[in-house]
Amino acid sequence: MLEAGEPKFRRRKADRPGEIVEAAMAVFAEKGFAAARLDEIARRAGVSKGALYLYFETKEDLFRAVVEQAVAPNITLLRGIAASHPGPFRDLASALTAYVAQVAQTTPLGGVLKMVIGEARNFPELARVWHDELVAHALGAVAGAVEAAQGRGEVKPGDPRMYAIQLISPLLVGVIWRETFTPVGAPPFDIPALMRQHVETLMGGMLIPEAAA
Repeated sequence: MLEAGEPKFRRRKADRPGEIVEAAMAVFAEKGFAAARLDEIARRAGVSKGALYLYFETKEDLFRAVVEQAVAPNITLLRGIAASHPGPFRDLASALTAYVAQVAQTTPLGGVLKMVIGEARNFPELARVWHDELVAHALGAVAGAVEAAQGRGEVKPGDPRMYAIQLISPLLVGVIWRETFTPVGAPPFDIPALMRQHVETLMGGMLIPEAAA
């Protein structure tokens, strides 16, 4: 039994890195990278600053861990959806955008994305890691799905990578709107609803008429 006053993490030491990463993601989303303090991350994780240094030496190490452990698994799932979906491209586009919209709606991902965009000039490594570990894989998965649909005669000719950007761009705009303008009083957007409407609109331009029927 845990004794009174005993550190709460003593009985679950293996959970410490995950708790620290979760706290770091929240602090990055709220404060940004430059203003994030390791002592605040440690406090939110329920560990000492010294204990945090046992696992992560710098904020850059923590950011990489957030990307690899808290965000990248979502990209892995997205790639799996794209690779295994057996049905029409319209259904796949709906499934992909619904999944990503749900992640954006229910996690601090949007705040971290805003941080990367806002601080990329001063901390270019943040953008490099975000692109190489996340964006490139997600964009590649969607572009690959578009190219496969073109091969099946479902999607009109065009650059698959550009189609992929067209498909996901409103999600990014919706997230940036939520993180930037909603806090100062702008009416929010329902991001899943935004993406449902967008997919229905975009499919009218992307799909070959026989495939859209």
